[in-house]
Amino acid sequence: MNGPEPSEGATDVTSQSQDAGWRDPGSARHRRRRSLIVWQALSSVLLLAMGGIHLYLRFTGSGGLIGVLFVLNAIGGLVLAVAILAARRWFLRVLASALGLLFMAGTLLALVLALTVGLFGIRQQLGGELVVTTLVVESIGTLVLVVTTTRVLQMRCAA
Repeated sequence: MNGPEPSEGATDVTSQSQDAGWRDPGSARHRRRRSLIVWQALSSVLLLAMGGIHLYLRFTGSGGLIGVLFVLNAIGGLVLAVAILAARRWFLRVLASALGLLFMAGTLLALVLALTVGLFGIRQQLGGELVVTTLVVESIGTLVLVVTTTRVLQMRCAA
């Protein structure tokens, strides 16, 4: 026979139309994907900012156990920021964004505890170095990571 089987041609057209949805800048699928990338980038920037604040505080006077925890926070923020941007499979994207959310929210909770009842025997004051900045970055970061995690989960449902 000279032409392709009818089922082969139909399969090719179907797969081409599905692939075109990712590349066509006007398609809804492309816009959702681009929106997710923006949210992931914003999440990564806020995780890096949080880690950077803690690293700065470590090298400007926080020592002992708190200093070690601040360095670990900076490393964790860096690793999660990279993971959010680098993950390609859906499950890994969900895992990275959910862990980032838990990490950011946990760090915010630790600061709120240090401001109210104390944490590891240390009670922080609202007027302390970068306390207000940290509260703002971690609060916004938590909200952005909630949106990012939700968007990643929606991508699976829309696929």
